[in-house]
Amino acid sequence: MHESIILASASPRRQQLLTQIGLNFFFFFSCIDENLNCKIDFGHSVAEMAFQKAAAVAEKHEKGLVLGADTIVVLGREVLGKPATLQEAEEMLGRLSGCWHRVFTGLALIDAATNHCLKEFEESQVKFKNLSSSEIQNYVETGEPLDKAGAYAIQGKGALFVEKINGDYYNIVGLPLFKLNAMLIRFGIKIL
Repeated sequence: MHESIILASASPRRQQLLTQIGLNFFFFFSCIDENLNCKIDFGHSVAEMAFQKAAAVAEKHEKGLVLGADTIVVLGREVLGKPATLQEAEEMLGRLSGCWHRVFTGLALIDAATNHCLKEFEESQVKFKNLSSSEIQNYVETGEPLDKAGAYAIQGKGALFVEKINGDYYNIVGLPLFKLNAMLIRFGIKIL
């Protein structure tokens, strides 16, 4: 078993999920350019971004298993990133209103000692109810949408907008736990 698991992210949501499943880890923020190149396809693009995050952290450690993750929200063929302003958050939520969209999370694990690597992705679909302008405005005023891809948090008040999901709920939060567990097992790490 690896002495340490290093999360290449400062995301409190990802830290919470790893704690929830009983995984011992510490986090080390990766400072890389997160401009996503989606010329290949969304899934492979987020897996590559997760790999780049993990690789940047693995370079700074002699040992340990580094976990990188990256999540995007896609409406049609457009990636909806984190809104820069309240107005941008309102616009995004207005576009998501009444529609299905997709959430992709890329995962990468790198053994810092051997550079052995796995990278994969998960996709889920989310259907929003029709949102009134006052619901959007009231939600945006909570401040919750500002650091979230697609301007909502399914694990927060944003859950009130979600009519249906297809796929892994934890993928939408930002860390598909089922897929992560399967990848950890391939590195010889069994949580249960």
